[in-house]
Amino acid sequence: MKKTKNIFWVLSIFVLTLYSCSNDTDDSIKLLKKIVATSADGTSATTLFTYNGNKIVSIDGVQKHIDFTYTDDLISKTVTLNKTNQLLETIEYTYVVGQLVRTKSLDNYMINYIHNSDGTVFYEKLAINSGNQEVKMYHGILYFQNENFIKDERILDNTASGVLSKYSVSFDYDSKHNPLYNVLGYKKLLDYNEGISSNNSLISTVIASVSKDDQIISSAKFYKNSFAYDLENYPTEQVTDNAISDDVNTGYLKSQYFY
Repeated sequence: MKKTKNIFWVLSIFVLTLYSCSNDTDDSIKLLKKIVATSADGTSATTLFTYNGNKIVSIDGVQKHIDFTYTDDLISKTVTLNKTNQLLETIEYTYVVGQLVRTKSLDNYMINYIHNSDGTVFYEKLAINSGNQEVKMYHGILYFQNENFIKDERILDNTASGVLSKYSVSFDYDSKHNPLYNVLGYKKLLDYNEGISSNNSLISTVIASVSKDDQIISSAKFYKNSFAYDLENYPTEQVTDNAISDDVNTGYLKSQYFY
């Protein structure tokens, strides 16, 4: 009987140890800590990422500082400081059963989302004017595949009468790890575009078209990225042909990732 109790005690400790290791988010999950971006003229800029476990606390870049607030395991608010003009922007996120249904920038704009049964997401963006009235800016559909955000098709609603303006952006991906995908709740932020995807964007294609009097004028732009990876298939370096406008990569040709 004593031997049986000893075996049970050893097994209990073993199970508890496994449970503890499986929930040790600080050590077992790889998180991006720093990006150093370098321009063609040699100018560099550093972006720092801080966490509490696998919850992101802040992103501090040259142009912007973003603070994140969680409600349970979902990001419910971000506060962005524009370091150039010292203006603050607060964005609140609303969820239903774990799915994002509204993004609201206080006194600025609001985006409503409807999740369809086929995995696509319908959305509409409404501007909030000085009279606190909502003005529809555009609407569209978001497409996903293999946990990647692959396309945004958008129709502008604030154009002149008789003019139909369309915009689409699509992404092609590698099969490696997105360095921010392990951040808890980050992939729910539908307004963060390809940054919420499981993998890394290799090619971005932006197509804009305007239709008026049965004439269609279209333009296309392409952005290409190439990556170097570590032994765990996380990117360590990114080289961009044409930098996409965001706080991390604006005007820079090479970015180095540190974990």
